Amino acid sequence: MSQFGDAIRELSTAQKSAKGVSLYSRYVNRPVGRVLAAAGYSVKLTPNQVTLISAAVTFAGVVMTATLRPSSAAALGIFAALFLGFALDSADGQLARLTGAGSAAGEWLDHVVDCAKMLALHMAVLVCFHRHFGFSDPVLLCVPIAFQFAAVMVFFGGILTEQLKRAERLRSGAGRPASPAPASTLRSVALLPVDYGVFCALFLLFGSQDLFVAGYCVLLAAHVLFMAGFLVKWYRELSAPGR
Repeated sequence: MSQFGDAIRELSTAQKSAKGVSLYSRYVNRPVGRVLAAAGYSVKLTPNQVTLISAAVTFAGVVMTATLRPSSAAALGIFAALFLGFALDSADGQLARLTGAGSAAGEWLDHVVDCAKMLALHMAVLVCFHRHFGFSDPVLLCVPIAFQFAAVMVFFGGILTEQLKRAERLRSGAGRPASPAPASTLRSVALLPVDYGVFCALFLLFGSQDLFVAGYCVLLAAHVLFMAGFLVKWYRELSAPGR
């Protein structure tokens, strides 16, 4: 128990910057991930093992989305799996920082699994739209495809921008970036519609076809708008003089 408590205390002082992070990730996902990371440390799990557990739990939610008939029970089961999978996705990085076991291979595995989960979940929604909601209109069936496209573009664009900035700093000998500015509460609220945790929470509405589809379309619209804004922002940052 002392080992668990020591890990919690150490992790509390070794968190990533909150800048550019939504309120959900900041106040829900990271704290839950911290507890799971401490638990993983107590039973001597490696970060990669936690990543794979996260994948297994999330894919259980994906399978339930594609196969179960919408109901309140299914909604709770899917949400629980996705919620836990996302928290474990935070735990693997925190465990890596706690143990000093972070590696390029571990980071690669984490991002590949994240991308696979994102692709699979929207494909499962597409299956549900056709199989359980009875949608046959091509426009409606294209909604999960469009959401998948926007979500992956935001995810991949953000990761690629971060890596290119890191590579540029190494080439220029600039070293570590300056300390980030304090997190903006307004920005943290604005980012909620594109937070994966909020998307997971949408599945609490899975028992109601109308509410789930309406919420899904609202989040799709938010992702499309943010995708356009982020792509312009990232391109300008990478094109700025002196880079």
